[in-house]
This record gives sequence, C-alpha cells and structure tokens, in this order.
Amino acid sequence: MKKIRVGILFGGRSAEHEVSLQSAKNIIEAIDKKKYSVVLIGIDKKGKWFLNEAAHFLLHADNPKLIKLNRAGTGVTLVPGSKGGKLISLSGGQSAGPVDVVFPVLHGPFGEDGTVQGFLKLANVPFVGASVLGSAIGMDKDVLKRLLRGAGIPTAKFLAFERKATRDIDFNAVVEQLGLPHFVKPANMGSSVGINKVKSESDFRSAVNEAFKYDTKILIEEAIAGRELECSVLGNDHAIASIPGEIVPHHEFYSYDAKYIDENGAALEIPAKLPEHIVKKVQDMAVRAFDALCCEGMARVDFFLRGEDEVIVNELNTIPGFTRISMYPKLWEASGIPVTELIDRLIKLAFERYEREQRLKTKVEM
Repeated sequence: MKKIRVGILFGGRSAEHEVSLQSAKNIIEAIDKKKYSVVLIGIDKKGKWFLNEAAHFLLHADNPKLIKLNRAGTGVTLVPGSKGGKLISLSGGQSAGPVDVVFPVLHGPFGEDGTVQGFLKLANVPFVGASVLGSAIGMDKDVLKRLLRGAGIPTAKFLAFERKATRDIDFNAVVEQLGLPHFVKPANMGSSVGINKVKSESDFRSAVNEAFKYDTKILIEEAIAGRELECSVLGNDHAIASIPGEIVPHHEFYSYDAKYIDENGAALEIPAKLPEHIVKKVQDMAVRAFDALCCEGMARVDFFLRGEDEVIVNELNTIPGFTRISMYPKLWEASGIPVTELIDRLIKLAFERYEREQRLKTKVEM
C-alpha cells in the first residue's frame, strides 16, 4: 500500500511557538511510520515556512527551555491542487511533492484561530482538527463564553474589554462584579500566556497591561475556588469523551511553566477521583460544549468543580498540547486509545470531513 503523506505543520508566529515544537516532536515520534510518510513543515516566528528533515528539524530538542526550530531547511509554500496541495520550493520553484493531509500542530494565534484552517481549505487539502469557524470560536474566549452561556452551559463570570476602552477599565467596578482575586488574560491566547492572578489594586494595572501585550482584547474572570478537571473529546458528528483527569498545580495556578517546562509543576490525576455521576456529567458537558462551539476532530475541555457537584466549563482548546506531559493524549491513553492510534483516528476524521465537504454542490444547476 502507498503511504499517506502527512504534512506536520508546526512552530508558528504565536507566543506558543515553543510548545508547538514540543507537540510536533511527540506526534512525529508516535505516528505509524508503516502507514504514513511524514513531511515536516516548520514555521518560524516571522511566518516563513521551511521543509525540514526528520533527523535535525529541531535544535536542543530535549530541553523545553532552549528548544528551537532549525531554520536550515528549504523555504516552501503550499499551492492549491485539484485534490490535495503541492509544496513548492521558494528557492528554485521545484515541486517538493504533494501532501495528502495536513496535521496542524500550531497553538495560539496564526494557527489555532482559523487562519491556517482557512488557507488549507483554499488549498483544497484535508486537515486535522476544527475547521475555520470552530477554530476561531475556540481561540476567542469572549465569544466562546458567550456561546456557552447561550447554550445553557455554565461558565465563569467574566468581563471583556477592547484596547480602545483601556481607560474605562475601573478596578473597583471589576471587583464589584467579579470579586477578588480574579484573573486577567488575553482573549486570544492559550497555554496560560499573559495570564495574571490579581489579588489587589496594585496588581491590577500591570496585569491589564501585560494581557494587552498579547491581544487587542482581554478577559477579566472571577477566580473559582474548586478542582481543575480536563476532558478530551474526539470525533466529528458523533464525538466521544475520555475519562476526566485532574490538575493539581504546585504553582499559584496552572501556569505556562507548570504545563510545559517544569515536570513537577503540577500533579496529574488520571483518572480524576470523582464519583460516577460527576464523571458522566463532565463527559456529557464536554461533548455539549464541543458541539455548541462548532468543533470537529479534537478538543480538550477544561472545567472547574466547585463544591461537590457544580461543574463549570472554563475553556476549550481546539489544538491541545501533544507534549509528553500534555493531558489530551494522556487522557485518551488512559481511556484505551494509545497515542499512535489517536493520531490515526484524527487523520481518518480529517479525511471523513473532507470527503463530506467535497460532495457539497458548489454551483447552481439551471
């Protein structure tokens, strides 16, 4: 059988660039090499695409603090084809061959927010994960929370502010609505980048300024005292949920370092120690959120459990981390789907959606 050529798209322009490198490394190591031929497409921090060789596509690959994309690869671009895209070298214009499907492993803006998904749809290439709308919704936490609220899914109380309204952000008014402490975060960012926990007025303005460094819109959320749970979702039209896991941070909160740098930054309880009715409640709510937010392929849904049985959705990630300490693959492994099989299922889901969309009419018959 001819191998399926999978383009692994990683790196990118966001502040989560290094996380993406770690995720890509794990996917490349775990993918079934007998079934798939891997094409490595690294994107540097300026947005240039490189065709990398598997033997040395990363620098300092085993050190999360120093990991870098090797920019010595050939510059490439993806051009549309009748079915599938073709990689073209930027140096000589030669074809670097087609890709049958793309697996975007891009976290944050310029990759997880619908931008790359739109480009891949224009290039007529199947791709893993949510499409344009689901990706954009999942990235914008303001829109995400409003849609959850509209679907009757409980979420934390929050306020959203655009940069143009910076002068109108009043600490006392925020405290009156959300209390203390509360969190300030960029609306379009993940991996806890730019997030600060505000405990006093002296923390507030610096937290707002920090969040605005990463986005033109910020969110201020109530701090929920409760257990932090996560649940993985897999599927298109009939999604399924993994067993839930629990994050027990050893830092002030589940920070960037705790997620990706410090292996002792948090304890991961898999499965979470929960009564059966709460497990089912989390799983049902994870799939409901996945559907309400127009997701496909995969997502990790993050929850708070306040008290004994109040389950609250915090957020949803459409391209969750695939690092060796990431919850998305770990939860599926504990649910009976090892990472190699998980990758295979995700690629099959990409083809399934693509074939469904190809059957849609694109012209009116007179």
